[in-house]
Formats: sequence, structure tokens, C-alpha cells
Amino acid sequence: MLSRATRVLVAIAALLITVVTVHANEGMWLFTNPPTKRLQEQYGFAPDAKWLEHVQKSSVRFNSGGSGSFVSADGLVMTNHHVGADALQKMGTAQKNFLKEGFYAKSRGEEVKCHDLELNVLMSIEIVTDRVKQAVKADLSPADAALARRKVIAEIEKESFDKTKLRSNVITLYQGGEYHLYCFKKYTDVRLVFAPEQQIAFYGGDPDNFEYPRYDLDMCFFHVYENGQPVRPQHYLKWSPQGSSENELIFVSGHPGRTNRMNTVADLEFLRDRQYPSQLQRFNRLEVLLSSWSERSSENARRAREDLFGVQNSRKARMGGLGGLMNPSIMGRKMAEEKKLRAAVAADPKLNDVADAWDRVAKAVEKQKQLARPLAMLETGYGFGGHLFGIAPTCSAAATSGPSPTASDCPSSASRTSIR
Repeated sequence: MLSRATRVLVAIAALLITVVTVHANEGMWLFTNPPTKRLQEQYGFAPDAKWLEHVQKSSVRFNSGGSGSFVSADGLVMTNHHVGADALQKMGTAQKNFLKEGFYAKSRGEEVKCHDLELNVLMSIEIVTDRVKQAVKADLSPADAALARRKVIAEIEKESFDKTKLRSNVITLYQGGEYHLYCFKKYTDVRLVFAPEQQIAFYGGDPDNFEYPRYDLDMCFFHVYENGQPVRPQHYLKWSPQGSSENELIFVSGHPGRTNRMNTVADLEFLRDRQYPSQLQRFNRLEVLLSSWSERSSENARRAREDLFGVQNSRKARMGGLGGLMNPSIMGRKMAEEKKLRAAVAADPKLNDVADAWDRVAKAVEKQKQLARPLAMLETGYGFGGHLFGIAPTCSAAATSGPSPTASDCPSSASRTSIR
């Protein structure tokens, strides 16, 4: 779903429903909290626990960034070509360009093992909000509160790993409103079965995967093995020869990026005035650098292809985001909605303790303006780059949190999972 340059991917299981009509209804929900009543009233369908478990465990997270699903009883996984592109890029050599030329294994013996691809299946979800919040005392400073939170999260993850031997990650939801423990079955023996040539997979496209429909072959197939044998998943999605029909209710399960729908006006103004312009400057410089280096040789172009695509994709996404934030109509609507919500909260005596939440966020944003550049340069790695620097913040966090068997598994950014 997201390339290496824009990876912020996922570990939350969410549900997004789309009705295939001219004006689609959309939403995104957790597996643990689907809008059952609304679905029943509007569409005459209410997913039960058995259905939700089946969809959840049929879904696969690509730790390189993206979503897929089991589609056979012997561990075949289907995903988008741009999701598999990271693995294709790493498998390539000067003699064989998997990304450009494609690949097809006529038998299992011809499948090619991916270098470092890890696939995760979300097996269970446990709400641990109370335990995390109880560990953060009211009199702690922000720095000490962060350390206390990190420590208890490491403890929860270690206890879960010791008990289940599954990859265990505590996921922050709703900007700290809830914390859920996700336990993943991890697969590291993943082999390429089929990938079309890039020109076929990306026909009619540009550096933006989702802006408008295209008629192409945006797909990849991988085979998952365990102990040298194809896995036999209990849950997998079956093909429909008829496909979807007009006005049919459609669900997509996967691992989405952030929606940022809870951002306040102060947050959005920070993105508009500071963060997006700064990021665009960086992406523009990187695009020039990678394009120039690629033009020196065909091998350079092959090696830089995925990084360049990721930079172009991110640059276009930020340009679109900045354009939206510069639109007076969009920001005006957000301001009006926030004003209405603040008035409703102020009128409810039971919400007195949160009536100043927007002011506190605005105060935090002012602090964020002071920290944004050093944070980007040092913590995010804009000033250094490279794979090893990306590992360093995770190692540092693990050292201050205490020992955790799964610390090395955790990406430096928070992860999420989803159904759309």
C-alpha cells in the first residue's frame, strides 16, 4: 500500500464498508466494534463474530507496507503489484530485473524466496487501555509519562509473547484514547509465484496509486511456507466467478494508513503552514537526486526505482493534501464543525474537564513548531537517511523501555491493520 519512503503502516484491524453506487457510503471501523446495527438497518446485513473472525484471519499484513489476503487452502497470498514491488526490487540483480520484467513460477520448485519479507496475520485483539492509563500517574511530567507508558507497553508485549509466542504489539488508537494488544502469527518464508511486468501492472498510472481507476494488472501472488511446507490456513477468501455486481455491499479487509480525522484546526494549520511545505521541499530534492543518479546507468535506475516511486508518490500526496488545506471552503467547514462541537461540549456539565481540550492542543502545537525540525532531522532521520539509522531509534526506545523479546520486531513507526 505504501512504499518504503512513506511507510507508516499498520497493526490495527479496522473495517471500511463501501457500497458500489454512484455515491458510495464509506466508513472505517475496528473489527472489535463494527457498526452492526447500522449495517442491518441500511443493508439488511449484520456481520456476526464468526464472519468477522474469518475476514480478519484471511487478511495478511505485509511488513514492507501493505495488505493482502490468503486466497487458497495451501497458503497462496494475493496482493497489489505496488505492495509486492519492495520484494521484487530487493530480489532483482543486474542480470534479472523482477520489477521490470515480471516473473512466473510454473511449479513450486521454481518459486523464488523473498529476501526479508515478513507477513503477519492478526490472530487476536485484547483491550489493555486501563492497564496502560493506570501506569501513567496524573502528577508525572510529559517526559516521565511517556517513559511510564512505554515501560508498561513493553511489559504487556513481553507477557503476551511469553504466553503466546506470537508477535505482540500494543497499538495506540484514537490518539491515546484506547490501547489494544494485537497478536500476530508471523511468516518469514515467503516465495514469489507471479508478478506481471511493471508496465502491465502500472499501465495508465502515475506516482499515485489511488486517485482514479485504471485498467491494468495491479497484482502479485506469493506462497507462504512454514517448516519447508506450504501453510494450510484455516481461513482464506474464495474467488467469485461472477465478481461484484451493481449496488452490492462490498467489504475490503486490510491495513490502512492514518485518517487524521480527529485533527483540530490548530493541527491542520500546522500541517498547512509548516509540515507539508517542509516535506515537499525534501521530496523535491530527493526526486531530483534520485532521478539524476538513475540517469547515469540502467543499473542505477533499477536500484533506485522503488525509492524514486516512493518519493514521487509522497510528493504528490503532500501536494494534494496541501491543496486541500489551502482551500478556504474545506478549512472553513472544519472550523465551523469544531466551533459547533466546542459549543456542545461547553454546554454539557459532565464534560467540563475536557472543555479546554482544544486550547491545550493548540498550546501543544506551538511547542511542536519549536521541535518539528530537530525531530525530523534526528528522530525521523531526514538528516541522515539509510536503513541502519531507521533501526537506531527503535533500539534506543527498546533500551529505555526495558527488555522485550518482540522489541526487534517492532517498526520505528506505529503500525495498523484494516478492512475496507
